Amino acid sequence: MDLPLSFIFSVATIFGLLVFGYLAWIKARANSSNNGKGKKVPEAVGSWPIIGHLHLLAGSQVHHKLLGSMADKFGPIFTIKLGVHPVLIVSNSAMAKQCLTTNDRVFASRPKTMASEILGYNYATFGVAPYGPYWREIRKIILLELMSHQSRKMFAHIRVSEVKSSISDMYKTCKRDEGSSEMMTKVEMKEWFGNLMLDIVVRMIFGVRFSHGQQNEDEYKKAIRRVFVLFGASVPSDAIPGLRWLDIGGYEKTMKKTAIEIDAMIDGWLEGHKKMLGFKEQANESTDRGFMAILLSRLQERKEDLYGFSTDVVVKSTCMALLLAGTDTTSSTLTWALSLLVNNPHVLEKCQKELEKYVGKDRFVEESDLKNLVYLQAIIKETMRLYPAAPLSLPHVSTDDCVVGGYSVPKGTRLMVNLWKIHHDPEVWTDPFEFQPERFLTSNKEIDVKGKHFELIPFSSGRRICPGITFALEAIQLILANMIHGFEFQNPSNDKIDMTESPGLSNVKASSLELLVSPRLPPHVYRVSI
Repeated sequence: MDLPLSFIFSVATIFGLLVFGYLAWIKARANSSNNGKGKKVPEAVGSWPIIGHLHLLAGSQVHHKLLGSMADKFGPIFTIKLGVHPVLIVSNSAMAKQCLTTNDRVFASRPKTMASEILGYNYATFGVAPYGPYWREIRKIILLELMSHQSRKMFAHIRVSEVKSSISDMYKTCKRDEGSSEMMTKVEMKEWFGNLMLDIVVRMIFGVRFSHGQQNEDEYKKAIRRVFVLFGASVPSDAIPGLRWLDIGGYEKTMKKTAIEIDAMIDGWLEGHKKMLGFKEQANESTDRGFMAILLSRLQERKEDLYGFSTDVVVKSTCMALLLAGTDTTSSTLTWALSLLVNNPHVLEKCQKELEKYVGKDRFVEESDLKNLVYLQAIIKETMRLYPAAPLSLPHVSTDDCVVGGYSVPKGTRLMVNLWKIHHDPEVWTDPFEFQPERFLTSNKEIDVKGKHFELIPFSSGRRICPGITFALEAIQLILANMIHGFEFQNPSNDKIDMTESPGLSNVKASSLELLVSPRLPPHVYRVSI
């Protein structure tokens, strides 16, 4: 079919303007990049006109491993071009420390992207909001009302009851199948961890139970997972803004559809809170109302919008950020941990012996036991080292010129810290690709994951460090301890579990984790009242 001449002319004009703008931008960057403060950062070879290195990201290899291979060639600090945007790639602990301590304020903001605009309520969502007074205000509320020691203690009963309920349900499933010839029950553990974390986080944030089997449950789960994938996608118009009208790949259409689905789910819970009588008094009386009720109560006390955002937008965007941050990443870490344990039965056996020593075999693991389970903690650290939940940190953007490692970094440069590459640095870690929890009991005993030791920063560091570190660690320890204490796990085949990673913002195991499960404690332990 012949195309209209007007259409051809329009495309040619736009393409010409893009080329002209790109060349002008290249010249401007060249004039400003060497500002006398340091030498120019090495740039990876293979850049194409206009698109830069975008073509390299189009392959099947996950981006953190691709960029890790590039770091082997170009060093621990180099740049790539994603369309019109220069991106600083940092791949060792020394360079990461300079970016997230010395230059922490400079790199504290986030770049503008289509996902942050459409899925992030026009940049109101906490994790992708620009650095400034709005972000600081929301962060303060989250830390005080949800992540402080007192708040976590108040919400602890939710985590404990949901874990006990899920374990009891799994035991009942095993008992129903106890007459099978295999004497073990097949359970898809990746899905099981995902459901459990969804139950915990939804109840903590929204004050409701997410009933499995309810209408639209699958759609909600798929929408939540799709948000993670879309935030981690390489969207062409993010690299070359002039292409947005073409919607190459259909990203904008998919994002708008997903945003509507997520907003409808959260808006339903918000309207439910608004309709409850005596809201303000009840919100302060019971944590069963959830963080949404507390946040709504605080914001309703204000007489004006919060830095241009309405109360509804702030509440929904903040709660969505917490929902996403607390489910996919945590369940992924649990999935990787159990996969590693099944692939390394001697480690699993050693951890079970530690549990028997400090807990016994007549009760569940309680939160007060966790401080004694040092080998379990080492397993979790080693899992986060090998499979960080977000292997590439969320992108930062510099708001001023700065110097990193003696190199000049111009204002407007995007920053990506390759956490996966840092965690596999052979100069820091002996046998970096091997699963060796014992390293955290000996040579690396003092290293923790809370952002102070840059050899291991699965939650990142600096101003933009994940505020939910303690919540995530408490949840992962309690769930994993009870699972491996309460059940035996076995791979249905004699092969090792497939450890292939999938692309996206969070590091999700590509395949399912179907295991044979059987109880290992006396029957009365599983009969608990919730």
